[in-house]
Amino acid sequence: MLALIAAATIISLLAAILSNRVSPLAALILIPIAGAIAAGVAPGIPEYIVAGLAKIAPVAGMFVFAILFFGIMTDAGLLAPLVGAVLRLVGERPSRITVGTALLALLIHLDGSGAVCFLITIPALRPLYDRLGMDRRVLACTASMAAGVNFLPWTGPTLRASAALKLPVATIFTPMIGVQIVGLVFVFAVSWWLGIREERRLAIERQTPASTGPAMAASSNEPSDAERALRRPALYPINVAITLVVVLTMVTGLMEPVVVFMAGTALALIINYPTASQQRERIDAHARAALMMAGILFAAGAFTGIMTGSGMIKALAEASVAHVPDAIGPRIPVLLGFAAMPLSLLFDPDSFYFGVLPVIAEVAGHFGVPAVQVGQAALLGQMTTGFPVSPLTPATFLVAGLSGVELGAHQRFAIPWLFGASVVMTLAALLFGIFSI
Repeated sequence: MLALIAAATIISLLAAILSNRVSPLAALILIPIAGAIAAGVAPGIPEYIVAGLAKIAPVAGMFVFAILFFGIMTDAGLLAPLVGAVLRLVGERPSRITVGTALLALLIHLDGSGAVCFLITIPALRPLYDRLGMDRRVLACTASMAAGVNFLPWTGPTLRASAALKLPVATIFTPMIGVQIVGLVFVFAVSWWLGIREERRLAIERQTPASTGPAMAASSNEPSDAERALRRPALYPINVAITLVVVLTMVTGLMEPVVVFMAGTALALIINYPTASQQRERIDAHARAALMMAGILFAAGAFTGIMTGSGMIKALAEASVAHVPDAIGPRIPVLLGFAAMPLSLLFDPDSFYFGVLPVIAEVAGHFGVPAVQVGQAALLGQMTTGFPVSPLTPATFLVAGLSGVELGAHQRFAIPWLFGASVVMTLAALLFGIFSI
């Protein structure tokens, strides 16, 4: 019964967000509360929510100050030369820009942090997309694909699979190198195709004199006098140095990200806008985006807190693997590969890798399937291609917020392509003999 309620709760949440009928903030709070009441654990709801908020607080703090930091640095003109350099490199052809987006996201995500990838890639390229009138959903999708196909040995899902199955990381990852290369080819091919599609759309809109769409408005969007007044060209070297220190400190893990961005934001304000009134204006200018992000992240913390504390996630995990017919036992890795990405919408990474995956591996073992194949199948989508669209990960809200698109719009646009990458990699694993049917 608890598993059914858990499934109904998650499906209701996804339906509410994807249909765009309820704001993500309201859905993330009210739907799990309703599920907990239906499960008969209403007295524990406040405790579950507080526990969830405690876990999400450092992440929410990081995102709030990251938005303020990059917003202030953008106001000061930090990204203007970068956008200009990208324009000179790729021109104004969307098909080149989208491929460049995927490449930049892939390179930044080599450290294994999705948050860092999106915090750097999206603010750097969003002005370019806006200038040309390109669809921001394409920006969110291409960055998500490039980050999602990266399951290197030091990334979270790979480390969790290794720990949960008690297998060396190399044993899981090394045979999958060819599969990952196939996935990256898919990512760049899709990015190029999305860029071609944008070129055609923009060409049609520019040929329509009466068009007042965002593409026409943005294509001639030069900095206004007010924006120029905020620029600090003389301080550009200092701003670059501060940004590099912030990013490198965060990537190397020398300090908690929230502390890094808090200090970086304070320095950026004092150096670029020394008077108190200027500082208040810059904070006010970005407060709306920061507050909305914080609200959604805390709501997500309430959701995961209720789902975990009430036992609904655990019950759903146990029920999911308890009904495996004998006929499909030997094919578990292939089936898991195809289902891995959608499972990101149902299970958070810890619940899946430490709760569900060992059970699946044990069931598969009864049919002579090695545990390593189960772990490899999970990496083809579960919190890899699935993490940038899952309501259970803060990165999803980050990529949508930084891109300036509705969460539901991002999910509707990106899920088919991310699922496609997962399917292509699963087929490649079959072709390379890693899985068998």
